[in-house]
Amino acid sequence: MEYKTDLLILGTGIAGLSFAIKAAGLGSVAMVTKKDKTDSNTNMAQGGIAAVYDKADRFEYHIADTLTCGAGLCDDEVVRFVVEEGPERIRELVEWGVEFTRSASDPGQFDLGREGGHSMRRVLHAKDLTGREIERALHEKVSRQKNIRIFENHIAVDLITKSSVLGRKMERGDCCLGAYVLDIASNEVHTFRAKFIMLSTGGAGKVYLITTNPDIATADGIAMAFRAGAKIANMEFIQFHPTCLYHPDAKSFLISEAVRGEGGVLKLRNGDTFMEKYHPMKSLAPRDIVAKAIDTELKKSGDECVLLDITHRQEDFLISRFPNIYEKCLEFGIDMTREPIPVVPAEHYLCGGVMVNSWGETNIERLFACGEVSCTGLHGANRLASNSLLEAVVFAHRAFMRFTGIFPGVREDPIPIPPWDPKGATESDESIVVAHNWDEIRRCMWNYVGIVRSDKRLERAQRRIDLISREIDEYYRNFIITRDLLELRNIALAAKLIVACARMRKESRGLHYNIDYPEKDDRLWRKDTIPACEDLTAS
Repeated sequence: MEYKTDLLILGTGIAGLSFAIKAAGLGSVAMVTKKDKTDSNTNMAQGGIAAVYDKADRFEYHIADTLTCGAGLCDDEVVRFVVEEGPERIRELVEWGVEFTRSASDPGQFDLGREGGHSMRRVLHAKDLTGREIERALHEKVSRQKNIRIFENHIAVDLITKSSVLGRKMERGDCCLGAYVLDIASNEVHTFRAKFIMLSTGGAGKVYLITTNPDIATADGIAMAFRAGAKIANMEFIQFHPTCLYHPDAKSFLISEAVRGEGGVLKLRNGDTFMEKYHPMKSLAPRDIVAKAIDTELKKSGDECVLLDITHRQEDFLISRFPNIYEKCLEFGIDMTREPIPVVPAEHYLCGGVMVNSWGETNIERLFACGEVSCTGLHGANRLASNSLLEAVVFAHRAFMRFTGIFPGVREDPIPIPPWDPKGATESDESIVVAHNWDEIRRCMWNYVGIVRSDKRLERAQRRIDLISREIDEYYRNFIITRDLLELRNIALAAKLIVACARMRKESRGLHYNIDYPEKDDRLWRKDTIPACEDLTAS
């Protein structure tokens, strides 16, 4: 079946939803999500969204904190407009029904939290379930828009470009025409034809064995974009959240950085503090520093976790400020009001992605990208806490402004798009192959391309993932596609992109630490890493 729409949005997180709400006033919108419409990285966000609201705060302070955290790779212009446009986007979210937590002493003001790397309190939150509250409000807003149709349990297979339809390279740049999309329930592949396409598919957490991300974070948008010819940058900058709950029955539950922002102190199992050895901000240091410090201390001690202690705060305050974390810890027999929380680092956020300009446009005509899937220049080599939701709403608005300017003059491309061709593929009864390769990639990435890297580890990872990728490609060609196979194909490509970028960068900067190049090299490496196809294959 072929669906036609003015705008196709892949993903239903904060970036896609806020863009859809605005774009629906201009034309028809189709949104594709591979699970339930509320299943997104946004929904998992606990901490909040950073913006200058305190009278003592200044745009310049927020800009400085972002640039410091980004370790010399941020785009100064992007940082400035994201920070300066932030308060207006917050007001818009409130108008749409988002209920941020208010100050107990002055209900007319927001309760502002502080997180690692921030010099001031500027993190708006909804208790410790900010993402869920934003998703609730945006979905309610979307449900009242007649022009928006959401396709749940559908997963995009590949983007459709003019060059792929014509079977030749475009002389003046390519143009995106839509996407092939698998209906997971019926196992049919449909053609979605659109005048414009927005990638808002989130990050790549499931490339790693231990992650705070939901199961849907399989780098689908990044992989599809690279296969279509879009530029991908800075994939080596993987942010490992320092504090993931350590418990054998907990599935990578995040302990928000806001716990440290409210006074939580990191300690070793023997009760000693250690962050003072690594940074003047101690437990409130930027995430890359805290994650590396924990990794170092665990290697020294042989312990499996460190402790996050906030028992010195009042019980009523902790239960009120962190109701979700408090209840989740209790499920595992941990009372955070009376005992420290055992924590370990886990993959959390991708700072690289699909390269876009200041209006969310990729190098492929009519293809936009927004949110964690994109590389905007805001985060540089390390994301400042709670800047990601801010980036999503600011770039969604800027993409809409660009969309508004060019939409009226765009007509549907007359080129006929052929229906999906399975090319004689048969149904497979070897699902164990998919499961095994999935597990092997994630373990390989965790062991060799984690918080601390080396040339030898990266070379080993590239050889192993290259071999697995060949097996996956053969499997993909021979058997009927399924959601599991598509996700495996995508995480394999994302893993190759991460390793390629990490091997290219011969220095240590921000989230990328290579023991063979322990120093930052501004002379040669104050630039983006942009891999080509030839960089992905082991030599």
